[in-house]
Amino acid sequence: MTSQAYLSELFSLDDRVAVVTGGSSGIGRAVAGALARAGASVVVVARGRERLAQTTAELAAHGCRAAWVAADLSTRDGVRAAAEEAAGVFGEPDILVNSAGINLRPPMDDLDEDVWDTTMAVNLEAPHLLGRRFGPGMAERGFGRIIHISSQQAHRAFVRSGAYGVSKGALEALARSQAEAWSPHGVTCNTLVPGFVMTPLNARLSSDPATVAALAARTMTGRNGLAEDFAGAAVFLAGRAAAYVTGQSLFVDGGFSVH
Repeated sequence: MTSQAYLSELFSLDDRVAVVTGGSSGIGRAVAGALARAGASVVVVARGRERLAQTTAELAAHGCRAAWVAADLSTRDGVRAAAEEAAGVFGEPDILVNSAGINLRPPMDDLDEDVWDTTMAVNLEAPHLLGRRFGPGMAERGFGRIIHISSQQAHRAFVRSGAYGVSKGALEALARSQAEAWSPHGVTCNTLVPGFVMTPLNARLSSDPATVAALAARTMTGRNGLAEDFAGAAVFLAGRAAAYVTGQSLFVDGGFSVH
């Protein structure tokens, strides 16, 4: 067997279908691009139609098979509608990536019910509902990959974690529960845990040069993360090579978490 054939057997996503929420921006966009370039047919789900169209057009220009679904994942009806529309494009997905998120972090004294409810709806309930919609079908077919994008705030409180940190801690617990339910049937469920990544979701912090420098100094690599740093980890977790990796939180953070 040639090295190319061996690597293809481990990592190729040919003939797979992936749904990536939050796939038109930041980490989600990088992950959607990586899965598509690895061979998957990718449906990108997000709110903004313009960015969705730009993302899929770029993938198509690289010879990838990609489509988009505009959706509001802050309501149950919105999530359910998005799931059905996404499944109608290339068929039922083999891979689900939950990258869509909302990052509202007022001081704890100002954390009202609206912020709490919106944060939990997008960051936790939407991944749960999408898992319920797609996980059983993956299990029935004998192959599936569910990948959540978590946060350092799932493990440590800093820079006003608030409801965001709670939602991400619960998201990692959700992955473990999903793994327990579906891994005996070939469905792995894991989370990727970023450090500080320069994305639109972190605009509040990335606009402060002193904060950016301080966060970079907490890493072992001496820099903050980039969206493309998640490409390899996502392809690994989505493919055959990760068949025995489930219920895990994989830190992609330049050593931020162990400094």
